[in-house]
Amino acid sequence: MDKFMQAALEEAKQGLAEGGIPIGSVLVIDGEIVGRGHNRRVQQGSAILHAEMDCLENAGRLKASDYQRAVLYSTLSPCDMCSGTVLLYKIPKVVIGENTTFQGPEDYVRSRGVELVILNHEECIGLMEAFIAAKPELWNEDIGV
Repeated sequence: MDKFMQAALEEAKQGLAEGGIPIGSVLVIDGEIVGRGHNRRVQQGSAILHAEMDCLENAGRLKASDYQRAVLYSTLSPCDMCSGTVLLYKIPKVVIGENTTFQGPEDYVRSRGVELVILNHEECIGLMEAFIAAKPELWNEDIGV
């Protein structure tokens, strides 16, 4: 696992330790992490703080040219909301830890020119499978079921 996905996984574990949903994300520009975050819907009582949204918020306000050379790492396939943000800011590449427990609109995102790299990393899969088994109602709430 590369250091950026490892950082995203660390964020996911932090979210779980805080009583939240174990999904993490980092934003990388020019080989440097400029933002990190994890799903904080439970912790903040938020409707929108998925890991990717938290990560982008923590990166702060960036120029369009910054986003256009960025790579977003997420331990889980981004949902419609987070994928929409990738498209809005024209982030050209997303590295996904796994898409077996949940798959966002990957075909659509690809059709819009975004490169997706899907790792299906065992640790990312295991973390989500264990969480979904332990707290299915919280997971369903997070994905809008």
